[in-house]
Amino acid sequence: MNRNTGKMLDTSTRLLRLLSLLQTPREWTGKELAERLEVSARTIRNDVDRLRALGYPVNATRGSAGGYRLGAGARLPPLVLDDEEAVAVAVGLRTAAGGTIAGVEETSQRALAKLEQVLPDRLRRRVNALQTYTVRVPATSSAPRVDGETLAVLTFACRDHERLRFDYRNYDGTESRRLVEPYRLVNWGRRWYLVAWDPDRSDWRTFRVDRLVPRLPTGPRFTPVEPPENVVERVMRGVSSAAWRHRAGVTVHAPAERIIERINPAVGRVEAVDENTCVLHTGADSLNSLAVHLGLLGVPFTVAGPPELVEVLRDLSDRYREATRPS
Repeated sequence: MNRNTGKMLDTSTRLLRLLSLLQTPREWTGKELAERLEVSARTIRNDVDRLRALGYPVNATRGSAGGYRLGAGARLPPLVLDDEEAVAVAVGLRTAAGGTIAGVEETSQRALAKLEQVLPDRLRRRVNALQTYTVRVPATSSAPRVDGETLAVLTFACRDHERLRFDYRNYDGTESRRLVEPYRLVNWGRRWYLVAWDPDRSDWRTFRVDRLVPRLPTGPRFTPVEPPENVVERVMRGVSSAAWRHRAGVTVHAPAERIIERINPAVGRVEAVDENTCVLHTGADSLNSLAVHLGLLGVPFTVAGPPELVEVLRDLSDRYREATRPS
């Protein structure tokens, strides 16, 4: 290898290292980059010009607080990923190929094929091992699918604070037209939900995205307000409680904070009574599972109703007592 070839390889390696630093979400001064790469400030300036010539939009600000950072360009230049990033992207693309967003599968497969074509053998083996020795739960025929364009419309309406009109089909099949102020999209399980303020009902509402059809254009703009609770917890609790066949308000003889720490928001809602007592509003698909879950709280509780739950608890306590009686 001659001297010029060695110099070219050194420059290419340095450019890749420089690009990797610039892709981090921060601004670098010329001095910091020069120290990291062990070169002069002039070399850094020359390397930045080389990256710009290759299509990378490297922005620079002047002054004592100025520096370099990678900006958004008009076209997509080649990406530089380290080993862990490349594996993460490959796994994410494979997951997206079997996801719940209609139209994403083919795009994900194309992007994955391009990535795997350039992966080194050692990384390709890691990705293939993850694919071979992990098991995904297959989508059922009833798994809801959402349109990618619909998600984009909802996301932009949330971002731009624009009112959203849409046709909505309720769980019982009835249809309605809604006007809301969209706040956030939540992906939970295999479903997408829109959390929004409903001005007609003066309350927050949660909508299944696969059951709505947006009406364009969106607007007018509104001033957003924060919901009184965490949107993820709201969706989890709403989705779970919608499937409950049996419900109960249980008096728990323990501080509300203690119970909140022990349960998932999907289990129910905790309402403080005093410093040592709270009410757990909960439910389940069967009375037996509800009775068992109450016992797993690990604290004393009182159940006044419904009568069917009281009877199940009495029967369960008798069976436990018999199970511990000496032979």
